[in-house]
Amino acid sequence: MRIDHSFGSFLLFIVFLSSCNSVHQESGWDSSQIQIARDDFGVPHIFGKTDADVAYGLAWAHAEDDFETIQKTMLAGKALVGRVYGEEGAAVDFFVQLLETQKIAKEKYESSFSAEFKKVLEGYAAGINDYALQHPKEMLYSRAFPVSTEDIASAYILSLAQMSGADRAVQATFSGEVTVLPPDPNPKGSNAIAIHSDRTESGESFLAINSHQPLEGPVAWYEAHLHSEEGWNMLGGLFPGGAMIFHGVNENLGWAHTVNFPDLLDLYQLQSNPEDPDQYYVDGEWLELEEKTIWLKVKLWDWLTIPVPKTIWNSIYGPTLVTDQGAFSIRLGALDRIGAPEQWWRMNKAKNFTEWKSAMERMDLTSFNTVYADKFDTIFYVSNGLLPIRKPGYDYTGTVPGNTRETLWTAYHDFKDLPQQVNPKSGYLYNTNHSPFKASSFSDNLNQNDFPSEMNFSKRDNNRSLRFREIMPDSGKISWEQFEQIKFDQKLPSQLAFRTNMQALFS
Repeated sequence: MRIDHSFGSFLLFIVFLSSCNSVHQESGWDSSQIQIARDDFGVPHIFGKTDADVAYGLAWAHAEDDFETIQKTMLAGKALVGRVYGEEGAAVDFFVQLLETQKIAKEKYESSFSAEFKKVLEGYAAGINDYALQHPKEMLYSRAFPVSTEDIASAYILSLAQMSGADRAVQATFSGEVTVLPPDPNPKGSNAIAIHSDRTESGESFLAINSHQPLEGPVAWYEAHLHSEEGWNMLGGLFPGGAMIFHGVNENLGWAHTVNFPDLLDLYQLQSNPEDPDQYYVDGEWLELEEKTIWLKVKLWDWLTIPVPKTIWNSIYGPTLVTDQGAFSIRLGALDRIGAPEQWWRMNKAKNFTEWKSAMERMDLTSFNTVYADKFDTIFYVSNGLLPIRKPGYDYTGTVPGNTRETLWTAYHDFKDLPQQVNPKSGYLYNTNHSPFKASSFSDNLNQNDFPSEMNFSKRDNNRSLRFREIMPDSGKISWEQFEQIKFDQKLPSQLAFRTNMQALFS
């Protein structure tokens, strides 16, 4: 298998700059089993006896490079952003408390993660805390430490809820635009390509990992190589606060994520009681909204932080906002299943497609297209998503009626229900944030009518998908040089893709 990825160096360039950081560790963690080496590009290659040791080393190395952004992620998970960044940060804290990510992490932590993976999170937390104690001048807010494993889980829940559209739903509700609009799938986006070994001149499978993320901030890729004596050997990218690789390669296989756009979230409009605004109507009875006052700590000056009270609500549908337009509840799987970090870790450690797919079938990772290739002649694509099993007959693309339990879903589709393909006859699979029903050649593509309409997967092409189809031959052998040309191609397709039909302008 040969990999072309967009986040930097590869293993051939390892130059040992340092061994273990031999500082006193306040956590009591034995760091003598950890070695951090940096290559010519500064990418850390972290070696440890156990997976937990490697997670500790990853936390330390990443903190050396970008402790500020890691802290921002942890501050959000702990709802402490307002204490550092004032009113702007308090808006994040409100979002965290509305979704109750801290409460969810506390309640679900023990049951959501295995004992072996908890050790990984414990190692990561210890690495962050020890780095902070050894570098007190770099702390943004000293009272945010120590960071616990539940704080890390809360940050993951927050991030995946945001990626599922919860932030857009809250913004739309506050702005009075309650119809939740999907993000534009046609601007700059990510590309993933897998070519089967039967289609390459060298007889290797090719995989392009070409996600387009910003260079800075909470969703900027950080590249690292992780290696433990317990079988963890993974190179790839993660976000600040991530305790494992999110996408990349190990010695046997690799995968790439791109953002997809199925219907992961529902926004319900409640039928409020005009005589009692704390009540809402469901199936012939009035139910009481759960009301809670939260306190946002907002920094005004370095020496002054003031408490600001806000009210949040909860209904049987989920976290609820009450505005001049009415009461609206948010429901999404990212607040239900919190095991995505362990799923990624198990994907990291998979030795073959069977093990990797078994990790995917956990259905804890709430979204993302995923394109896979391995050295054993398997390529695979799935438009992954924790998708509710919704009762047909309602329009779930906009605001959903919150006055009947018929719209209140409680279960999710299994992995086998999702759009997916393995080893198509064409010998290639790809995604550019476009429709999952156009992932290969025309003859191999899936039929969108075979999937419930309530999943609401995109059915559109975009300029990148159209251009790929123009330059990717459906037959013949592909050289590595051709593959790189396809990956780095920047031309537009002969006929542009628009969100609306532009022909009317010229008729």
